Order: sequence, then structure tokens, then C-alpha cells
Amino acid sequence: MAIEKIAVPDLGEATDVEVIELLVTVGQHVSENDSLLVLESDKAAMEIPAPVAGVVKSIAVNLGDTVSTGVEILSLEVESNDSSEESVEDVAKDETQDAPQADVPSPRAALALGKAEQPAPIESVVTVPDLGTDDEVDVIEIHVSAGDKLVADQPLLTLESDKAAMEIPSPQAGEVLEILVKVGEKVKTGAEVLKLSAAADGDVLPAQESPAGSTVASEKAADDSRRMPASEPTESSLPAAQNIPNSVESTKVYAGPAVRKLARELGVDLALVQGSGARSRVVKGDIHDFVKTRINGTTKGSALAAPAVPDFDFSQFGPIEELPRSKLQKVTAINMERNWSTVPHVAQFNEADVTALEDFRNEMRPEAEKKGIKLTFLPFLLKACANALAEYPQFNVSLHSSGEFVVRKKYCHIGVAVATEAGLVVPVIRDVDTKTIYELAREVSELTAKAKSRKLTLEEMQGACFTISSLGAIGGTGFIPIINAPEVAILGVAKTAIKPVYVNGEFLPRKMLPLTLCYDHKALNGVDGGLFADYLAKLLGDIRRLAL
Repeated sequence: MAIEKIAVPDLGEATDVEVIELLVTVGQHVSENDSLLVLESDKAAMEIPAPVAGVVKSIAVNLGDTVSTGVEILSLEVESNDSSEESVEDVAKDETQDAPQADVPSPRAALALGKAEQPAPIESVVTVPDLGTDDEVDVIEIHVSAGDKLVADQPLLTLESDKAAMEIPSPQAGEVLEILVKVGEKVKTGAEVLKLSAAADGDVLPAQESPAGSTVASEKAADDSRRMPASEPTESSLPAAQNIPNSVESTKVYAGPAVRKLARELGVDLALVQGSGARSRVVKGDIHDFVKTRINGTTKGSALAAPAVPDFDFSQFGPIEELPRSKLQKVTAINMERNWSTVPHVAQFNEADVTALEDFRNEMRPEAEKKGIKLTFLPFLLKACANALAEYPQFNVSLHSSGEFVVRKKYCHIGVAVATEAGLVVPVIRDVDTKTIYELAREVSELTAKAKSRKLTLEEMQGACFTISSLGAIGGTGFIPIINAPEVAILGVAKTAIKPVYVNGEFLPRKMLPLTLCYDHKALNGVDGGLFADYLAKLLGDIRRLAL
């Protein structure tokens, strides 16, 4: 095996571009042309592909770093053979010398020289590359149509599993003959997705370098993006926030993979977004502006739009300091504003008498410590919520964007909000209803530690049916948490307080836990909320009920 260092390719005039996404991790196997990371300048974004297949041994950059042409970004362990032991530059030189009669270098030589590959005319079938699993994944976007002329590495379609999304690039330049899949279909490794005819010289529109070195897919894509309407769409034409965009028109929009991923996460149809970048390219700022406009419920520039809070020069009153917000904080802010503005919240307040539960928990602590488990109150709360969701399944649903039906889930995954230095994250405990208190306690402890060290995977933060936001021992008598759509409910938990409670003719000191159940009034009514909150309080008040 040999170690090959991968550096930033020629970026043209761009310098000090920012690393905005890391798409691989140490130990991950990548195939040739798999995307490694995403760079972004003030003008464009570009993905850096792997020049060879191998295993990632080390990553030399972090999110937020700035890099320039030639800077090492990671190292790959490749199979030790003649082709892999040579540098990419040597391969390019040897292959062009060995084939002087060819006007265009081989694929690896083309990658080394930063040029688009122009292979000889031949029909080929593009298949799904190795996904590292035999599971099926969803086709969520198709970026081309029959008759389109492509350049090498141009995105063809996007696949999504429950862990991540990936784009399938074109292995060569050519013309799309036939698309063999549709949006919504499931495919697996090796499945045929598209027929491609490599074009003769002059048939394929040449790739053009953007100021940051990223490639424009074709003049056709740029023309389509320039024909986007200049005005903002009306509110009636906008998709629901939780709806995954699958518009055919969005496949023709000029936008990079990082922007498309953000659009999918926020439920934005790219066909409705006007790009402000070069050649009408849609950038992340355009997505954020679009979401803000939709939240305001009116078109951009309208007199009815909610005015933004104006910036003010606070330095006139005394010394100040401007502190940048983390990416996580900014994304959380957008999601919270969207959820608060689009979901009609109803808050149901209650108290649970947890005296007996706390006594039992304290009694079981020594046994738990022998097992290496920290027995907090949260595992019991998770178990009680799982039982309540089973008793009242109308809370374990999500509204379809059409409003015609709800999606009822037959599983029970519960998110737990965790505060970190970078911002709020919500790891998800899966199959809560099937696990013991000890199993839940161990998993809560592990995921909380991973959250605070920013090591949570995408899979560990997806798929929740319900969320718990607990202030623990911080204090307060209650608060109203914001529902994490497309979930329809969230539970806010404040600090336990000892209060006098009238029991059997006398006042007794009892440990009372304040609870706030927030639910989406589009999906649930007051009776539902009252029954759920009352049932949850009964479960927490009598630990024996959790065994039923």
C-alpha cells in the first residue's frame, strides 16, 4: 500500500477559499472521482474529487479553514502498483507521452491537468457506484434530461439514504441518450441509471472555469438559469417547508452540490429561487433570503413584509465587540424562525408528582454505577414518553404538505435537545419503546458526550418522532419550547421543585416536575393535548405503570 497526498487543484485567480464542507472521514473508502470536500469563495463553490480510489488516512484541514492552490487537504492509502505509486502529475505526463497520437489525455491525466475529458464516441451505461451497503437508496433529484450534453463529472442525479445524500457524476463527457430511473424510485449499488453516448470533438459544449475554479456544467444550464423569473414567486406557489423539492425545473437550476443540499434540508424548491451569483448561480445566501421571505408570508419588497430589525451603532454608547455566530447557530436560528412562524403552537401545562420515581432512582443508583451507568431522570422520561406515544398515536405523525393526510409512524424514535458550545443539537434515541431503562441511560450518556464533542453523525440526528427539551437543574418554573417540524409535538421539562400537595386530608411535601407539552394545532386539538399530558403525568407519578 502507498500513501498519496491530495492537494487543492488549480483555483485560477482565487486564493484563500474557505472549506465549507468535509464529505469524508478518516477510515472511509472512496472511489475515483468521489467528492472529498467543498470549497467556497465569495464568487463560487466547487467540490474537490478524489483522483484515485483509496482509504482516507488523514485529513489536513478543518471546516472554516482557508486554503489555496497546492495546499494539502488529505492523504489516501492506495493499492501499491505502478499506476498508484506515481503522482497524478507523473501519470498525466506518462500517459500523454505513451499516446502522442491522441489529442486528449486519459481520464486520470485529464484530472491532473484540470481539463475536461473528451473520450472517443461510444455508448455506455452509467451505474450506481459502490454505496458501501446492499440497502436500497432513494432517487431524490435528476439533474439532466435526454438530449442534454454533458461534461465529465457533471452531476447526473442525487441519491439519499437514511444517513446521507450523494450525487452521481457523469464518468465522461457526452450526450444523455436515456434516463433509466425516476424520482422516488429506489436503487442499489450497480443499478443502471442512465445511458450516455460520448460525443465526438466539438459536440460537447466546453466547460468554463468560474472565478473560483468550479466548472459550469454547460451553456444550456446557464441559459436556463438566466431565464429564471426576476420577480419572487407568490406565496401560493411556494412549497411547504417540510416538502422535499422534486420539481423537474429545479434540476436545470445552476447551483452547486452544497447549495442543493441546503435547499433539500430547508425544503426549498430551487426552481423558485433567483440566483445572485455569477451566471445567475444560486448561492447559499439566496436560499436563506428565500426562506426569510417565505417566513414573512409575502413577496420580497412588498410593503406588507415584516420589516427587519435595523442595525444600530451601539459603539456610540460605549465599547462593543462583534462576535461571529457558528454555522450551527445560524442554521438553528433559521429553523426555529421557520417553525415558530409556520406552526400554530398550543402549550399545555402540567405537573407530575415524581416523588416515588426519584426515590426509586436514588435507590437504584449504586446498582447502576456497578454497571458503569449514570442513572439520570431522562431515561425514565424517555420511557414514559414512548408509552404515551403508543397510547395516543395521533402524536406520532407528520402532516403531509398537501394537508390531505398525515403520515403515522410505526416506530418510536425520540430526540433529546443538547446544548453545546457550538449551539443546540438534537441526537435521536431510536426504538425507545423496545429498550430498558439501563439501555436508554447508557445511550443517552454516549450520545450526549458525542454531541458536546461535535462527533454526532447525520444518522444520529435524524428520524425523531417527538422531542424532549429539558432544562434539568438549571431552574425555572416552565418554558414554551418550539416544535421541531415535521414533528407535531415537543415536551419542555423544567426544574423539579418541592411543593406542599394536599393528599388524604393533609399537606405533604412532594417533588413536582413542571411539564409543558407544545403541539401543532393543525394536527392536534386541545382534547388530544390534555389527554396526552395527563397520561404522561400519571406514568411519571407511578413508576409501576411503565411496566404495564
